[in-house]
Amino acid sequence: MQKRLLVTGCGGFVAGSVVAQAGDPWTVHALSRGEPLLRRPGLTWHSFDLCETERLRDVFRQVQPDAVIHAAALADIDYCQTHQDVAEQVNVGVTRELARLCRDGNAKLVFCSTDTVFDGERGLYHEDDPPSPVNVYAETKARAEAVVAEEADEAIITRLSLVMGLAMLRAGNSFLSKMVAKLAAGEEVAVPQNEIRTPIDVITLGRALLELADGDFSGTIHLAGNDRLDRFMMARRIAERMGYSPELIVATDSNATPGRAPRPRDASLDNAKARRVLRTPMCSLIEGLELILAARQETAE
Repeated sequence: MQKRLLVTGCGGFVAGSVVAQAGDPWTVHALSRGEPLLRRPGLTWHSFDLCETERLRDVFRQVQPDAVIHAAALADIDYCQTHQDVAEQVNVGVTRELARLCRDGNAKLVFCSTDTVFDGERGLYHEDDPPSPVNVYAETKARAEAVVAEEADEAIITRLSLVMGLAMLRAGNSFLSKMVAKLAAGEEVAVPQNEIRTPIDVITLGRALLELADGDFSGTIHLAGNDRLDRFMMARRIAERMGYSPELIVATDSNATPGRAPRPRDASLDNAKARRVLRTPMCSLIEGLELILAARQETAE
């Protein structure tokens, strides 16, 4: 008998990868504010705002999921900085409601958090390092982590590093798709050199989240790639692999732009636990890029 998986944020980048790759053993229920992006057997799409609490409760009780992957979030860092009440409602309030529903409904919760819960002063953070956020978005995600740990039984907190890839359901915020469009037009792409990350490709991330939803692991785990590098060098390597001039990539400082919320300098994550407990292999930057390009080629065919 197939298990029932509920996935939030399916108009976005990460959840789109989960839905696109979920096969056996799942029947999938996708939640988003927008219209369905995919129709196939075994997939049911629910379109509504997760802040509509009664509607969320009704759908949850109707589906009776075995597992929930909660990828929905208000993730625009600068918007969160100036709209703190909305960020709190979406990132903390919705997570609290889902955590309680999962606890009461005996469903496994896989919560997607972020590498930016750390202040970036050290880098290569481990799962047991305490969060120290430097902006409102990260503060709400850190509070949401605490809510999940307190409210949900046997839950999983996944901290995601910078996610690299192309949208698998033609939706979501992909820095790679924007970068490739500019490079193809011969335009320069400004990329922060001051931000160090451990990027993970969206294919590997979707597989890892599905594996966690179906497994026995609980607790906190870092989902990150094997390479630690600044975003400027990352973009140059990607441009070169895709046949564009790396000279079109120009360095900037993300914290020198007026009006922007602060970003952590080095939010790289140690992925040793993920490499130890998951069957899904974590990848280098180029290995992950190869997976992305292969998926794009398969879709095109």
